[in-house]
Amino acid sequence: MVSRPPTGTVPDAPGSYQFKDADGRVIYVGKAASLRHRLSNYFADPRTLPPRTAQMVAAAETVEWIQVRNEVEALMLEYSLIQQHRPRFNIRLRDDKSYPFLAITLDDEWPRAMVMRGQKRKGTRYFGPYGHAYAIRETLDLLLRTFPVRTCSDNKFGRHERLGRPCLLAHIEKCSAPCVGAIDKAEYDRLVDELVSFLDGETQPVVRRLTAQMKEAAESLEFERAARLRDRLTAVTKAIERQAIVAERAEDIDVIGIADDELEASVQVFYVRRGRMVGRKGFIVDKVEDVTPAELVARVLEGLYYEPAALGVPKEVLVPVAPDQQDLYETWLSGLRGSHVGVRVPQRGDKRALQTTAVQNAKEEFTRHRLKRSSDHNARAKALNALQDALNLPEAPLRIECFDMSHIQGSDYVGSMVVMEDALPKKSDYRRFKVHVPGNDDFGAMEEVLTRRLTALLAERDRPPGDRPRKFAYPPNLLLVDGGKGQLNVAVRVLEELGLDDEIPVAALAKQFEEIYLPGQAEPVRIPRQSEALYLLQRVRDEAHRFAITYHRQLRAKRMTKSVLDDVPGLGPGRRKRLIKELGGVTAVKAATLEQLTSLSWLPDAVAAAVHEKIHGAP
Repeated sequence: MVSRPPTGTVPDAPGSYQFKDADGRVIYVGKAASLRHRLSNYFADPRTLPPRTAQMVAAAETVEWIQVRNEVEALMLEYSLIQQHRPRFNIRLRDDKSYPFLAITLDDEWPRAMVMRGQKRKGTRYFGPYGHAYAIRETLDLLLRTFPVRTCSDNKFGRHERLGRPCLLAHIEKCSAPCVGAIDKAEYDRLVDELVSFLDGETQPVVRRLTAQMKEAAESLEFERAARLRDRLTAVTKAIERQAIVAERAEDIDVIGIADDELEASVQVFYVRRGRMVGRKGFIVDKVEDVTPAELVARVLEGLYYEPAALGVPKEVLVPVAPDQQDLYETWLSGLRGSHVGVRVPQRGDKRALQTTAVQNAKEEFTRHRLKRSSDHNARAKALNALQDALNLPEAPLRIECFDMSHIQGSDYVGSMVVMEDALPKKSDYRRFKVHVPGNDDFGAMEEVLTRRLTALLAERDRPPGDRPRKFAYPPNLLLVDGGKGQLNVAVRVLEELGLDDEIPVAALAKQFEEIYLPGQAEPVRIPRQSEALYLLQRVRDEAHRFAITYHRQLRAKRMTKSVLDDVPGLGPGRRKRLIKELGGVTAVKAATLEQLTSLSWLPDAVAAAVHEKIHGAP
């Protein structure tokens, strides 16, 4: 249990504090306006502390702190440390799915509209998120009649550019065909700007323009053109109707709804821009610390806006309960936006109705999640307990590490390490190893990989805590190798040589009969076929095999696709791509003379000479 710091050593100033366990692992991060006053609360009588707080203090061995200038900096530092260390006693926000966005790639020469998920990238405007990808595609399909920007991939664009004829979308008037020069750059950029403005909520200028053009065409007796404009106006109107008006005024609001129990909370966020609903996002919060509703709202705000979404920070955030230190969060969000941001609980009117709708959505999502959680938690707990009993382990294997090898006749030898924590994959701890053993030697490869992993464990234990994030510092509760007695003997020998045989249990899973070999036992352990424990072992073994195979294929593909232009001094990826494109392919580059290469104004003469020498040899 952590000891109370000596009196007077803790500063009476804002900052962040970190509790660490015996291995130096950060298990809790907090913030405080006064570190001295806040930390003193943890060293009261344990019987007076909330249960989870008392458990955290009992698990901690040391406490450290970082002093900052003000409360806003303390808030930012706390969240940064939580993201870095993922402490087990801190609240965690987990997206329940990767929500799709409608993206416009503004950094492309000919910007493209597309559906995107995952990490955002610079130079791309994002609109959403949407609940379903089909909702974006239907909206985009409607808008392409009015804003016919390209939606094709770069490869397809380049292919039609070389062919000199457009694809089907151009023939049905859903693309302006920039690939064949059917539209100039200025006109295309205007289309893109209008599409971005429309998605931003500036819909009326587009409606007025189309209406005026349709009337003008009708008065000029250009009925076919008027009919096309009418269809475009209808498509735009349908797209506008999809963005329901939810606010009386054209204002920017984020509405947060929360439903929770003692363990978790469901959060739903409605994004309203210019009075229209433009997107929704949901996620689950792990309540691994004791928090009040106001503290929970504060944690949700930190998770939502520490890295603001593509829609940015709105003028107003509606919450079900006012967060602790409301002024602090308004100051922080105002700094992110560049103007005042209000955080408030709506009391009446359309905003109150919208808040109620968000809470209702959170409750419905939480009901679905709890049904799933109930079965998942029970199954995982049953599997871990059954595995502990079957293998006679000293404790439930909350962390399992499994190792596998992959190669083809001794070439591109690789090893994989996958990790299961609480019977769930922890992909951030997966590791891949390039193995350096001669010939076809599975035992030698396994010995090398295990030695490297366990040596790293010992080395990181010896480093001072807090030196830098320690990736290999935590031992498994079960070390599993894919194979039979031979692989098991290798693992046992490595553990004994490193002095870890008494600390880390080890087992081998043979695939042929799904038998488990344990040290010191001649006969394998056979777990019933329908057992959750065997299913868990099979899952982790198969995941290790998949991870190893994937890495092996990557290395083999990279070796087989090595180009003659690789490793030319001064010829980086950008220059290499441009050189191949301008000359018409790698074959054309090989056939180019030194004069042709040096005539390229953007390619330095020294690099041109190096390319020629690499292909044709020294003169």
